[in-house]
Amino acid sequence: MKYTVKKYDQNDYQIWNDFISQAKNATFLFHRDFMEYHKDRFEDFSLLIFEEEKLRAVLPANKKGNEIHSHQGLTYGGLVYLSKLNAEKVEAILDSVLYFLKENKIETFYYKPIPDFYFPKGNREMDFFLFKRNAISERKEMNLAVNLQSPLQISKSKLKHFRRIENLDLDVVEEQDFKPFWNEILEPRLLEKFNAKPVHTKEEITLLKQNFPQNIKQFSVYKNEEIIAGITIFETENVVKSQYGATSKIGEEFRALDFLFINLIHKYKRKGKQFFDMGIVNEENESGYSSGLLKQKEELGCAVYNQDFYKIAIK
Repeated sequence: MKYTVKKYDQNDYQIWNDFISQAKNATFLFHRDFMEYHKDRFEDFSLLIFEEEKLRAVLPANKKGNEIHSHQGLTYGGLVYLSKLNAEKVEAILDSVLYFLKENKIETFYYKPIPDFYFPKGNREMDFFLFKRNAISERKEMNLAVNLQSPLQISKSKLKHFRRIENLDLDVVEEQDFKPFWNEILEPRLLEKFNAKPVHTKEEITLLKQNFPQNIKQFSVYKNEEIIAGITIFETENVVKSQYGATSKIGEEFRALDFLFINLIHKYKRKGKQFFDMGIVNEENESGYSSGLLKQKEELGCAVYNQDFYKIAIK
């Protein structure tokens, strides 16, 4: 075949990261320093695809039994390639990857592409090629995002409360230390409301912030020097994503989280970002989503952008 596929190893660290910095459809989540903060939890099976000796594409992935997944430790993934790579070459690279997986006795490939709005110039070549190779749509998730390039559609009731809160001497602070938000808001509230923990420990998010200071940011709301709400931001070239958002009981009384969201929506609209990603609204119930969370995000101006998940049998 025209392309050579190999598994990633530590000797590929620099060539992988150099490629990610130039790729058409990559974000900092694909940098090895991000991917490997939780390497003890996953068996890495990331792939590099070469044409002769030139790296043409990479696939962030992990192995689980006889399955390969678009990396389960990342929010999104998929095949990553350069903008000059045309669709026919993307198809040939996919076939090379599938052949490599078959040779390695992999039976199932789970593919998790990045939501469309991360790359407005297009990133959907793979959908057609997966379909033609009998991939099935395993599931969909509703991903809520605000289009910052269009007039904002924040509800009148949210704006009414926002204007009232503006006069309450709440301070919005960009912090370098994650301790106040993690210790006083995020961890206790997740435990109380959902009996859950954040995906990232305080130590992990601090390390990631050190590695990616321009991409990971913490914004908090204070009332009389007491933290009452916060949002952790993952910022990419086109998109800003609220990775975590939480408020204290006092913050709920002031609607401090809405106050912070609206401030950040305006902040990043002024900065020229294209979308504000507020994440999914999935829930383990009959409908498959949280109606309250969906309503809250729609009232903040979000629209639904589906994220697709594919499953392909390796034959």
